[in-house]
Amino acid sequence: MIASLHGTVLDKGTDHVVIECAGVGYLCQATARTLAGLPRGETVRVLTSMVVREDSQTLYAFPDAASRELFTLVQSVSGVGARMAMALLSVLTPVEIAAAVAEGDVKTLQRAPGVGKRLAERMAVDLKGKLDAYAGPAVPRREPPAVAEGIDPVVRDRVVEALSGLGFPEERSSEVVAAMADEDPGAASDASALLRGALARLGREQ
Repeated sequence: MIASLHGTVLDKGTDHVVIECAGVGYLCQATARTLAGLPRGETVRVLTSMVVREDSQTLYAFPDAASRELFTLVQSVSGVGARMAMALLSVLTPVEIAAAVAEGDVKTLQRAPGVGKRLAERMAVDLKGKLDAYAGPAVPRREPPAVAEGIDPVVRDRVVEALSGLGFPEERSSEVVAAMADEDPGAASDASALLRGALARLGREQ
């Protein structure tokens, strides 16, 4: 089992990174937040989790132990696999996930792509009491902003940070993300949708 990697970032995309260790390049799936902290050409260390299926062996990279542990714990819920766990970590920190479960805040859990109301309710029940170690001090409950309020500043910052980590100018990335949120208010709180759209638009400009 590969538990960590320490090497040079050879390449990365919107959902993965290639880290060379002792001449071997390891492809790892990762969230945009994790990718933002892995500059190309730099020597990095990440924690990893290997998921073995009948037809695949996939490495997932994480910046810290809490994220990796949450990745494993949330998969104990029926209907939550590795991809769903990564989707959850792509929009919420371990502290936010733990707080949402502790409070039964299904709306916050539903911010993750693919997590509907029933699955969010199941997660809140099945994980109750299992994530207390990650809750942290007094995390306020945060409701998704109404459409009229525009883009969630937290979502905006995460998407711009991810785009900057992929090599796009921060100022232009911020302009594109803001414009996309104005054009499609329904996507203003969906970090994954904004990131995909911004990458497509910025890619056409190059």
